[in-house]
Amino acid sequence: MAPADPPISDLTTADLASLRLFVDTVTLGSLSAAARRQRITQPSASQALRRLERRLGIELLIRTPRGSRPTPEGARLADLAGRVLTELDAFAAEARALRSAGHRHVRIAASYTNAEYVLPAVIARYRAVRPDVVVSLAVANSAAVVARVLDRTADLGFVEDPGAHPDLAETVIATDDLAVVVAPGHPWARRTVPLPAAELAATPLLLREPDSGTRATYELAVSRVGAAVATPLGVMTSTAALKTAVRAGLGATLVSRLAVATELAGGDLVAVPVDGLDLRRELRALWRPAHRHALTADFLAALDRA
Repeated sequence: MAPADPPISDLTTADLASLRLFVDTVTLGSLSAAARRQRITQPSASQALRRLERRLGIELLIRTPRGSRPTPEGARLADLAGRVLTELDAFAAEARALRSAGHRHVRIAASYTNAEYVLPAVIARYRAVRPDVVVSLAVANSAAVVARVLDRTADLGFVEDPGAHPDLAETVIATDDLAVVVAPGHPWARRTVPLPAAELAATPLLLREPDSGTRATYELAVSRVGAAVATPLGVMTSTAALKTAVRAGLGATLVSRLAVATELAGGDLVAVPVDGLDLRRELRALWRPAHRHALTADFLAALDRA
């Protein structure tokens, strides 16, 4: 005679992982998509959900070649499981924040524009009211910042990427716009009328890498006017490198206006007006909803005091 299944109340760590996989499957509508999010193979994911169904004694999913959808019972349990997991994540985040009163830590990941021109003053304000908290700042492009927040190696992320991040909460912290800049000797520096959007898009420029928020903002703006961005003249992974290359006369670029304010005021670079292209963008803070503990809430409050 086969041994009886353990009672449902005795959920194991593996069961909790299966619950997270189940909720992701319902949310995404696909077991394969949920498996990718959890970074496991689809056969392993399928076995885990079958095992969970046996443990609960309830069929949770209806599997079809076009995806998976919850049974009526599964839909009710998915909603409850989602709330349970959110509370569990919040508990774990708060426990990590309170683990050591002598070494409290807020881990921030930020894009270059945010890290260099927005956050230094915010960190100073935060440290003035929370001197007991260590603030670490990792600088990366927007895609890498989002990845750090998603995998919990950062408590807060700051990006200018125009894309959506459905698993993260967000708030706008500032607005910015991109400026087309050239050296004073560049032909565009002597223009008396704005540069047409089509001419800018067709010109090979010095640009940031594809995963940067600056590059994404430019490409999105160009696509909205029905054009395509020309193959870059060169690709560089920092704003400082772009400014140096432009000052040396290598070509034109687009960078945050915040990042070139000093050079524009001093005449080292010239901003070229562009007609018919919206290069405005929002700078945003991102966090996992269940990972906003007291320390990160205080940091976001420091942003509001800007």
